[in-house]
Amino acid sequence: MNISGKMRHGLLLCVAFFTLHSSLFTLTSCQADSEYSTWPCRFAYNNSVYLDPTLASAMTADSRGTFCKISESVWGGVKYLDFQSNQGQTSQQTETAMEEQANYIIGLNNGIIVGFQVMNTTPNGGFIAYDVQCPNCVRSENNTISPNYPVSMASTGIATCKKCGKKYDLNNGGIIQNGEDGDVGLQKYLASTTGPYGYISVGTKR
Repeated sequence: MNISGKMRHGLLLCVAFFTLHSSLFTLTSCQADSEYSTWPCRFAYNNSVYLDPTLASAMTADSRGTFCKISESVWGGVKYLDFQSNQGQTSQQTETAMEEQANYIIGLNNGIIVGFQVMNTTPNGGFIAYDVQCPNCVRSENNTISPNYPVSMASTGIATCKKCGKKYDLNNGGIIQNGEDGDVGLQKYLASTTGPYGYISVGTKR
């Protein structure tokens, strides 16, 4: 890439992050309520630059029921974003210096799930984000420091905790299907998208 190309790429990223964080602030201001988690989360991404197909599949309103887990990994000192779909797709993108400086907080312990629900179409057309950790294990173990109770996604849209076996419906607000008295559904974050190859922002309510 020549110098002018790099400048255009950098400008595009700057505009994307400004737009994403601005839209997240607006979304947070008008929709924050007790339905959303206070667990930490901060993620903004411009998929018009990377054209990641796995992430795009979950940002497509016409593909309701497709969900993507987003996490980070580090190999050889290089940081990556990892995308895994409940329909079997996986992909990986190298984080740029600007993205590293954004200091992503990807849920309570390196994992969020995003996608369009089948049962709910509001707000944002039903686009939703969940924390990947089982909230009932987090609570029963009293561990928000280093929780390791991830749910695994099935193509049906059901997410199952590997530790306790509780099941959650990703297509219906993350409600629990086999809970006991006092159990809760998956923790939700405020989320918005401009389309499969556009912007996505996910964050904790303010």
